[in-house]
Amino acid sequence: MTMRRMLVAAVLVATSAAELGCGGHPPPPPRGVVEADLGGWHFRRFQPVLDVEVWVADNKAEAFTASYVTDEAEKRGRIDDKDLVNVFVTRYEKPDGVLRETVKLVRRLAQEQGYQVDEGKIGGIRTLSITGHGEAWVMWPSQRYVVKVGGRGRDDVPAAMVASYADRYPSALPGGVLEGPLPPGPGDAPTKTDDKEQPYDPNAPTPDLKHYDPKKPLPPKPDDEK
Repeated sequence: MTMRRMLVAAVLVATSAAELGCGGHPPPPPRGVVEADLGGWHFRRFQPVLDVEVWVADNKAEAFTASYVTDEAEKRGRIDDKDLVNVFVTRYEKPDGVLRETVKLVRRLAQEQGYQVDEGKIGGIRTLSITGHGEAWVMWPSQRYVVKVGGRGRDDVPAAMVASYADRYPSALPGGVLEGPLPPGPGDAPTKTDDKEQPYDPNAPTPDLKHYDPKKPLPPKPDDEK
């Protein structure tokens, strides 16, 4: 192999590794969604979204959407609901609270708006399926991202489309989130404080064990307790 061919091969290998990102997964796209064809689904439109569906306090976010149509719809020149899939990706400044607020949202959809929400796996990826009112969606959090795939007028969500995005956004959804306690939020961790920082409660004083002297007699009881 000539030196020129070796150089070209090295550049191709380095480029492929950069596109895959760490762990063998392709990195998240710069504008959140994949602006290219995914298998038999053809990319049609990109659009930034003003409204963020999963709102997290003190965590700025921006959202993007992409539309894809099937190869068959492209050929016949007519798009039905079953031929169209939309993908929403919300990107946050930090992962704090993203998982918790995603679970709170899907619980509200089930309890207050009558959607059927199920937890399961699609292609080995743990997701939340949301169906009802003529819609079908699959949603999952991924560290500082939330991904939502599906559309209106659909009965299901293409597993291949979910797998394509899950490869770029691995699911951070634990099992049992619909029935168990809510995942902890950024303000739920207990803070450790010194005894001297705690306010004094005369009805439940905190014993000073550090300076306790077992030889020192106890103070006399008040008259009403004798």
